Amino acid sequence: HDNARPHVGKIVKATLEALGWDVLPHPPYSPDIAPSDYHLFRLMAHELSDQHFNNYEEIEKWLNEWIASKDESFFRHGMQQLPDRWER
Repeated sequence: HDNARPHVGKIVKATLEALGWDVLPHPPYSPDIAPSDYHLFRLMAHELSDQHFNNYEEIEKWLNEWIASKDESFFRHGMQQLPDRWER
């Protein structure tokens, strides 16, 4: 998001609002991670802490396997937490 052009962000926000979507701000305590990403990346970061990769292919393989290892309930739980995360 840091590299996004400001006018593009404004256009996207205006379009979402025109469609009647709620545009939720990033929390001030964590501007680099959206509330929708918190559940996913918190666990991923924990599991990555003891990993070592030698090349891009190893990283890609690990990520693909990690995502595939999560069942539907993992992602559903993360989505169910969103209202609470946005209110914090």
